Amino acid sequence: MLSSGEWGFNPLEDPTQNPSDIAKQAAFEIAVATGIGHHDIALTLGSGWGTVVELIGKTTEEIPAEEITGFSASGIAGHLGTIRSVLLPNNKRALVIGARTHLYEGTGRHGFVRRVVHSVRTAAATGATTMILTSGVGGIRPAWKPGTPVLIKDHLNLTGTTPVEGAEYLDLTEVYSSRLRDIALSVDPSLGQGVLAQVPGPQYETPAEVQMLRGLGADLVGMSIALEAIAARQTGMDVLGLSLVTNLAAGISDHPLSHKEVLETGAAAEPVIGKLLSQIMQKI
Repeated sequence: MLSSGEWGFNPLEDPTQNPSDIAKQAAFEIAVATGIGHHDIALTLGSGWGTVVELIGKTTEEIPAEEITGFSASGIAGHLGTIRSVLLPNNKRALVIGARTHLYEGTGRHGFVRRVVHSVRTAAATGATTMILTSGVGGIRPAWKPGTPVLIKDHLNLTGTTPVEGAEYLDLTEVYSSRLRDIALSVDPSLGQGVLAQVPGPQYETPAEVQMLRGLGADLVGMSIALEAIAARQTGMDVLGLSLVTNLAAGISDHPLSHKEVLETGAAAEPVIGKLLSQIMQKI
């Protein structure tokens, strides 16, 4: 099976192929490249968190993502574009994914949702039973200022799509594990918990849209995590969602929004996020 290259043909977009089989192939290639046949925990890094991986453990192998079947080089600023095998202080193995594919990079292309969630399915195929999904988000609660980490307790999938294919009736009563959130709260009891609305992007929301989301019960708004969380639950993994408020959402913020602000806030929060993730992962 051929790897996907940068943005050329990707086997995940071939409707005759099973995405689970492609994930197994990718996991096999990761095992060969890293010399590690099993990973316990998987972590997807949000925008601007490039050095967090250095704070959670010892990287023993780093692979350019595009060398692995189904993955592509990251096309978004702030993402590492790599897959790393990290030895944690408790001797567990973490698969750290720094090459996230966003839905808006290929909205409308057949099979692109498969690419968005391929990293999660691959993580499950490496043996990981816990998936930690992180991201930068817009804050809808004014009290959560930029730089505030928030646990995700539920989500609104407003992308208009799903990674579930066919008539599989997946229970999403508890997408984000209460057990894992309790572990996170034991590390930092001050962490807030909120509902994330995933929107398609890439444009930021209007003030009217933010007020609509608030009325629907959202506390945070972003362009990732929900689809990945659904795919993770489909594989049987437990999910922990942790978002960093990188800016207040439109109409709540008193200044225009920019991706530069997202990256700067993410980078400034790396020491706090890295320490938090390290302590959580050692308790899982």
